Amino acid sequence: MRLIASCLLFLGILAAPVLPAAAGELAAKRGPAEPFSFDAVIDQAKALAAKPYAEQRTRAAETLEKIDYDAHWKIRFDADETVNISDKAPVQFFHLGRYFKQPVKIYEVNSGVAREILYDPSYFSSPDDSPSRDLPADIGFAGFRIMRPDLKTDWISFLGASYFRTDGQSNQYGQSARGLALNTGLSQPEEFPRFTAFWLAPGENADESLVLYALLDSPSVAGAYKMTMRNTESEGQTIDVDSRLFFRQPVERLGIAPLTSMYWYSETNRSMGLDWRPEVHDTDGLSIVMENGEQIWRPLNNPKGLRTSTFQASNLQGFGLAQRDRAFENYEDDGVFYDKRPSVWIEPMAPFGEGAVQLVEIPTDDEIYDNIVAYFLPKTLPAAGEERRFAYRMHWKDHHPLPGVGSRTVATRVGQGGVPGQPRPADQIKISIDFEGPALKGLGQGDGVTPVVELSRGEAINPYLLPVVGTDRWRLIFDAKVADHDPIEARVYLKRGDDVVSETWLGQITHELVAHLR
Repeated sequence: MRLIASCLLFLGILAAPVLPAAAGELAAKRGPAEPFSFDAVIDQAKALAAKPYAEQRTRAAETLEKIDYDAHWKIRFDADETVNISDKAPVQFFHLGRYFKQPVKIYEVNSGVAREILYDPSYFSSPDDSPSRDLPADIGFAGFRIMRPDLKTDWISFLGASYFRTDGQSNQYGQSARGLALNTGLSQPEEFPRFTAFWLAPGENADESLVLYALLDSPSVAGAYKMTMRNTESEGQTIDVDSRLFFRQPVERLGIAPLTSMYWYSETNRSMGLDWRPEVHDTDGLSIVMENGEQIWRPLNNPKGLRTSTFQASNLQGFGLAQRDRAFENYEDDGVFYDKRPSVWIEPMAPFGEGAVQLVEIPTDDEIYDNIVAYFLPKTLPAAGEERRFAYRMHWKDHHPLPGVGSRTVATRVGQGGVPGQPRPADQIKISIDFEGPALKGLGQGDGVTPVVELSRGEAINPYLLPVVGTDRWRLIFDAKVADHDPIEARVYLKRGDDVVSETWLGQITHELVAHLR
């Protein structure tokens, strides 16, 4: 099973250049004026959920199928048609094609009045032989992106299903978010709700770049979303999400604030990567802060088969997928800059209640596939006719805005178990974990720092903890015996006396890792 995020598949299209804007008034066509409020979007979602789901018919499907990656790349938006929602939010649009066949409605909102931004073929230029020239004149837009004021780059885009993403603090796209995830990682097909309509309004306060409202629909649920966005060039973006969900039918798995990423290999499983680059991943770990303040770090895996891990986290303080490794030399890629890809942190603005953070890891053998999903899973699933509300803040930054902690995990490595120069046990693996942080800085072996290693089966073999010479890091090394195909769950942290001086490292020690090292 492979999860392909359409907005990532078209990475090149998101960065496609636009024709230079000419001076003068921008002239995108508008529909009639309509009164607008978030309550009206909520009422629309509620009314949709009260009726059977009506799947949108694909118009001109055969023609759209001809607009493949290469043909789509040649279709350019004319920057003269940029719509200025505000001076902080110039909007440009994406064309439909093979991978984005369903149009979305897009409205401009001013002073409580909405007017639809109407599609016109003249907004785009294309070669004379482009299949796009055979489409109906009112075919519609696939999505949109918000540009910076100079129109040279965009900082957020919405394209495909309920996917969206920003370029973070270092101006480099990476992982994506979704409005909702349904039945992810189950034997049945995953359901992908769609944003079908958007309303774009200027920020309500001086620090806000844009307020976006969206209508979501799928066979199981309809929803209304309000997203308040702030783009700060030096600090990344924050998005405040207020979602109202109305369920037509029960779902088996409800993913709130879902994040989607790619993890092929890192220093942990370098031997699994056949590429010349040392590491290839959008993110390298899942971070969780529990209700009691405990900070969890779970390095990501690229498993042999679909794997779902569940972390009980009622009333959690937050969670997210992070790209902790920021050293260019660990990627050596000056084309897609994995070292600059954003971390995303989900901070509940109202308690999420009882539930868990769920991590779905899917096998991949290439960087073009999204194979990591993380979301909050409520303990009680909604019944048909039920309404749920979730409010949270998304932080798109280089690092998660976590509360202070004594030290954090900065690297996880694995190797053959046993002692160098002696026969290596076939069922044993060596784990090496590096910690770094203010609680460890300047300390030596005699300063009472000790490791705590807890395994779900067996015991840690020959654990030892030492400062790494010439650095501020401490390295814990231990062996574990993997006797069968069931993963061993490991829990590791550092103490100094009675005080915990590190976050908690959670890892899965698997038979496949041992087998790969033979």
